[in-house]
Amino acid sequence: MKNSNLSKIGLNKESTTEIANHLNDLLSNYQLFYMNLRGFHWNITGKNFFELHLKFEELYNDALVKVDEIAERVLTLSGTPIHTFSKYLDHSEIKATENVVDGDTAVSCILDNLSILLKKERAIVTIAAEANDEGTVSLMSDYIVQQEKLVWMLSAYKD
Repeated sequence: MKNSNLSKIGLNKESTTEIANHLNDLLSNYQLFYMNLRGFHWNITGKNFFELHLKFEELYNDALVKVDEIAERVLTLSGTPIHTFSKYLDHSEIKATENVVDGDTAVSCILDNLSILLKKERAIVTIAAEANDEGTVSLMSDYIVQQEKLVWMLSAYKD
C-alpha cells in the first residue's frame, strides 16, 4: 500500500514543498548573484583587470551551474522552479549591482552576496536534514565548503 504522504522519492510531501520553496528563494538569489558577476566581468577596469576579469568569469560560470542544479533539485522535489526575472527580483535578498568598475568594490559586493548565500544554504541544510533529504543536504554542503574557501580567498585578496 502506497503512503500518500510520501513524494516520489520517498520523502514527506509537506517537507519537500517547504524545502523546494527555500530552494526557489536560493535560486532567485543565485540569479542576481550571477548577473552581478557578469556585470563585474564586463565592466572591471584598473591594474588588476586581467586577474579579476578571469576570476569573475570563473565565478559566473560556477554560479550558472549552481542555478541549474538548484532548479533541478526543486524539480526532483516535485516543485516548480521560479523562472522569470521579475520573480527573481521579488524573492531575492541579493540586489542588482550596476556600473561597478573598481575591483575592490566588486570583491566587497561578491563577499556580501556570498554571505547571503551561505546563510540561506545553511538554513536549507537544517530543514533538509530534519526531513531526511540527503540529496539537498549534500548539494548545499558542497556549496558551503566551496564558498567558505572562496570567502577566505577573496578576503585575503582584499587584505
